Amino acid sequence: MSQAKLIRVRWLLAILPCVALLCSCGRPVAQKSPGPIQWRFAIEETIGSVQHEYALKFKELIESRSQGAIEVTIYPYGTLGTSDQITELVDMGVIQFAMASPGHLGKLIPEVQVFLLHFVFSDDEEINNQVLNDNPELRRTFDELYARKRLKLLSIYSEGWQVWTTKKAIRTPEDFSGVKMRVMTSPLLLAAYAAYGASPTPLPYSEVYSALQLNMIDGQENPVFAIQEMSFYEVTDWMIFAKQSPFITTSVTNLEFFQGLPSEQQELVLETVDELNGYILEVQREFNRDRLKLIQENKPGLNIVPDLTAEQREAFRDASQSVRQQFVELAGPEGQRLLDELIRAIKSAEAKRAQ
Repeated sequence: MSQAKLIRVRWLLAILPCVALLCSCGRPVAQKSPGPIQWRFAIEETIGSVQHEYALKFKELIESRSQGAIEVTIYPYGTLGTSDQITELVDMGVIQFAMASPGHLGKLIPEVQVFLLHFVFSDDEEINNQVLNDNPELRRTFDELYARKRLKLLSIYSEGWQVWTTKKAIRTPEDFSGVKMRVMTSPLLLAAYAAYGASPTPLPYSEVYSALQLNMIDGQENPVFAIQEMSFYEVTDWMIFAKQSPFITTSVTNLEFFQGLPSEQQELVLETVDELNGYILEVQREFNRDRLKLIQENKPGLNIVPDLTAEQREAFRDASQSVRQQFVELAGPEGQRLLDELIRAIKSAEAKRAQ
């Protein structure tokens, strides 16, 4: 048995009592029962995070609009395993909803790694939000990709810019030489930092703090709110805002579960996630702004680079170009079409904004 399969078997055995308990709540969930229908929502982040705020608002709206007929239980990161594992639980039908970020989901759906490419998105968050939510062609493509893996895509949104935290100043690709940079388990993220000359190191989110503390890694990337809530700033010396990519995540449900819901419950879910698109953009802005202030208050000696110069960003942009070809090799012709359409949509939105 391979190491990966052995780890999966051990995980399934470890959570078997929890799975049995969850399943005992009764299925199908649309069936009439003495108490409220139980929906379960697993997130990839801790309590107090952007994803947690999304899930809380989802819970509030669903329970209110169903007049208590549906009850949503939220499972924060670590409760049911890693990000990869909670996606698997959605596929198994054990939980109904989950966050599934492309950094992990890319192994299952290679095309979603387009969201991980550096210097593809606009510097304007409003434009990125518009492209992610209001482009029918892009959305249709992603809906089909997720459906092939028995997932129903609900929403795509940004949690804010990815920010580098490192033990040394990073202003050029050459500065990354030899830097052990923690990344998620995506081949594209490995390639992205290798292209800068770094030594990319995949690690679970829960192990990043100790790895920084023990000098097993030299840096990592996350939105500001995550850097604060996970206390990564305590074990780093620099924060660099390069605007290389936003942290994009998706919310999903089990496709068979969704298709089996009564039409009014399907509409309830879709209306709720549609309302959340605008809500979560403002939430992440507030979270990232306020958490940066907390970081500066708690560690006034932290070196913060709020912007790179145009020349410095161009050097990183040039170094990142080779990774686009690797994305196409991973995702195939459909990946190339997706990348081309995403770039066209962003440029079109930027041109309209400039008018």
